Amino acid sequence: MNRASLLPQGFYARDARTVARALLGKLLVRRDPRGRFRIGRIVETEAYLEGDPAAHSYRGPTPRNQVMFGPAGYAYVYFTYGMHYCMNVTCEREGKPGAVLLRALRPVEGIVAMAAAREIALPESPTEKHLRMLASGPARLAEALSITRERDNACLLTSEEHGLYILDDGYSAGPIVATPRIGISKAVEKKWRYLLKNDPFVSK
Repeated sequence: MNRASLLPQGFYARDARTVARALLGKLLVRRDPRGRFRIGRIVETEAYLEGDPAAHSYRGPTPRNQVMFGPAGYAYVYFTYGMHYCMNVTCEREGKPGAVLLRALRPVEGIVAMAAAREIALPESPTEKHLRMLASGPARLAEALSITRERDNACLLTSEEHGLYILDDGYSAGPIVATPRIGISKAVEKKWRYLLKNDPFVSK
């Protein structure tokens, strides 16, 4: 953590596909008011672009998706299926919508707190199978880090002030695999889902 640095806004102000790849291996951090951390390494992302029929921005700005049309480097959090939150990172220049959905984390720090947030009872020596339950999948990821629309939508990720941000600790991500996106019914042929090859913490 001492050697890690915040990603600058310019990192996000690029094509969402470029940002989706570049975010792999970075650290998503939640710091609570008491200074306790929950940290996971990003191992799976999906890109959503301007003119993309699978993107929430496709039909133009609304109160729900307005943050997607704003500056890059902000959290776009939405509620889905009446029960789950999912977190995106805004990309592109202001006025041009683009976002990266964070799909899975490899837990790094604050594992007990993640499990508590997910209401999971971990054994004293959790296995990889147990740890996969924490943040492998966008809804699990959000729950593990207590990410909600009310609390985190439109928060700036290039600052530590809000307590939700992304760091670069110099980790070498290794080979990246591109696949079709998951859980959509439009533009299903686009290989805009990115994951670290052979990483056990990807969602599927």
